[in-house]
Amino acid sequence: MTSIHYAWRGELTHDELADLHAEGFGGPPAAQADWPEQLRRHSLGWVCARRAADGRLIGFVNVAWDGGAHAFLLDTVVAADHRRLGVAARLVALAEAEAGAAGCDWLHVDFEEHLRPFYLDACGFRPTPAGLIPLRAHART
Repeated sequence: MTSIHYAWRGELTHDELADLHAEGFGGPPAAQADWPEQLRRHSLGWVCARRAADGRLIGFVNVAWDGGAHAFLLDTVVAADHRRLGVAARLVALAEAEAGAAGCDWLHVDFEEHLRPFYLDACGFRPTPAGLIPLRAHART
């Protein structure tokens, strides 16, 4: 089994995170100018997973927050060749622990239906009612 190192607020470059994000989500996020700067300015923290052998970034999750009680998981992603090994669950567990240590009372996540077993069963989230309004014209179609 591959040895993996996990780090809260781990160092990363824009290019390596953009590449991982593109692999996981089918392309870079819109208007993502500089990942490290965006994370430092807007996130409580993030978790990086790196393959110990060569330091390759193979997993990531962002923890946004409201500055108080609520933290939010965003952009959970694992490289295709490291999926189904527990990497994502470990990323989420570390994000949960660090958000709690920072004083947050709640950790929220939105997900597509096919990810329900992962977030509810593997990670322990519970379903709650929520609402969503798409803000961009192309998202409303």
